Amino acid sequence: NTPKIKKKYFILFFSRFLVEESGKNEGEVACFIKAPATTLENLKCKIVNDTSSLVVDDSEELVSNVISIECSDYEKTIPFPISIAIPFTSCFRKNYREIMVKMTDVNFQSNYLTPISLGRYQGNHEETVAEVKIYQLGVFSVLSCLKKETFIVPEAGLSRKLSIDPRTSLYYHPETFSSSAPMQLKIQPIDPSLVSTLKARHDMYHSVASTSALVYTQHPSAQPFNNSVTVTLPCPPNPEKKRQGDETEHGRAISATAKRVTTAYHTRELEKKNLNDTLKLLGSRNKEEGWKVFDEVIIQNARNGLVSFELNEHLERFFVIRLSFILENTHLLFFAQALEEAVCSTKANVILYRKRENPYKVVVLLSASKELIWELQNLHEEGYFGPPEPTQQFSLKEGDQIHFRFRGNIFASENGKDFGKVHRLIFHSQRKPRLDLQIKEMDEFGNHSSPHYKGTAVFYKITREMITKDWDKPLPYGEYQHLSPLCKLALTLPKHEKSIDRPLSTKIISSDSSEALWDNLLYWLAEELAEDNMSLLALCLPVRRSIIQLVRLKCPDNLTHQIYELLCCWKKTLPRSADKQKILSRYLQKSGRSDLSEELRVKWQNKEFT
Repeated sequence: NTPKIKKKYFILFFSRFLVEESGKNEGEVACFIKAPATTLENLKCKIVNDTSSLVVDDSEELVSNVISIECSDYEKTIPFPISIAIPFTSCFRKNYREIMVKMTDVNFQSNYLTPISLGRYQGNHEETVAEVKIYQLGVFSVLSCLKKETFIVPEAGLSRKLSIDPRTSLYYHPETFSSSAPMQLKIQPIDPSLVSTLKARHDMYHSVASTSALVYTQHPSAQPFNNSVTVTLPCPPNPEKKRQGDETEHGRAISATAKRVTTAYHTRELEKKNLNDTLKLLGSRNKEEGWKVFDEVIIQNARNGLVSFELNEHLERFFVIRLSFILENTHLLFFAQALEEAVCSTKANVILYRKRENPYKVVVLLSASKELIWELQNLHEEGYFGPPEPTQQFSLKEGDQIHFRFRGNIFASENGKDFGKVHRLIFHSQRKPRLDLQIKEMDEFGNHSSPHYKGTAVFYKITREMITKDWDKPLPYGEYQHLSPLCKLALTLPKHEKSIDRPLSTKIISSDSSEALWDNLLYWLAEELAEDNMSLLALCLPVRRSIIQLVRLKCPDNLTHQIYELLCCWKKTLPRSADKQKILSRYLQKSGRSDLSEELRVKWQNKEFT
């Protein structure tokens, strides 16, 4: 008798979206989506890794496939939010980085979503996934980003140590802002090896002793500073100064038994030679304005390698540089630009290896230089080897592309059908850009003077800034033909003997039966000589050394064929009227094989086919 209450029940499903890959029995999991069953029926999911250059920015690292999620029925209303979980693989995570999911719409507007969880799903393979709730469809990717620290500065002031690096702290004096102001900070550590590399390349940076981390800040409220902000951050001490200090202590210990006057004199001299460091603040108010040296800011050395200074205005990015002697501001600005470029770049190499059992199958790999040896070992285990050797290293940013095509008498295909196209690799430091190609000769009668077909792979570097923001149109080859090639790799294909099957009516019959007899006799002779492992040079035939080298290249693993080819080449040099049997018998006697000389004479006289 109770009144009936109408209720709608939605059954939630966690659906796996599989993307079929050619040549593989199992599909790759694109993502997991948790939504009502009626919604899942209308969702389309696909992997769009070709667009990965369009979804990454500086200091971001792609760690997943790029996933496009669309609704097949535009009239259907999707009950947002829905949950998606994207599998990812992060090779390394550091304290200053975090995993985020980036959503990019059709107009390339992006939002960053913090994962609800970084769990594991059990299927055919255990996978780590980033799960988020989404409120619109678009293109999704999992990124390793610089960790963002957000806090609010009240009117009463704030002293804040960053959780990313507790050595970095900011002290906002009372009434620094007229009202509460949100702040966002990111820290980009600077590897000392980067500074060393820049110093090695450019002598003008020799006075740079060390740098602090790069600090990126956002001040959404844009309130002016009423008071200064005290910034404390680590800037490693001058290693040269530390080395001199060690030498001073060592000198004091050695001279302990010497005269005290002499010891005091040497100690004072060493202390005079200690370097007087100069600290400079470099920063920029915004990206468009560029870097600036703030000479008016006084930076003080604190203990344990910390420095502190007062900041009177908002800077979008800044860092402190320690100099062993004064450097012109112009050079400092060049250094800041070069350092920021180096931080966002990775040294990489191109590898082009062939399958040992099948030289027509090649792999082209884009590898970070620090992982080159490991990648080569993996390729060797798969049966791939050089030549050619990997290219020299070059710098790439996340999302930069390497386009390449084959020139000469060799061309390639990714699917075994479309030969001669331009191929593309997109660089991501935590992923392994790789192409498996089939190669073949363009002209089977080309390179007639060589035992191999020859070709060259020409590589071009396409920076992220050169790529037009268009989801559907990749960069055409003609747009960068004017660029100088980044590098080239030469490769060869062995020529193979072709057997021509003719109908019986078109069989070629030699009118001179002696030619057929000679072919048989020369092959019999080659077999007899090969049994004794006779060297080609020991035959004493009057042929050029280049012909001997060509014969060895043509038949590298078969001595019988080598000797037979050499005898045929020698026979072609003789006039038709020459008595070949007598001449060859004489050379056999000269080579110490009188027995074969006599046997050859008998076979020739009896017209004996062997």
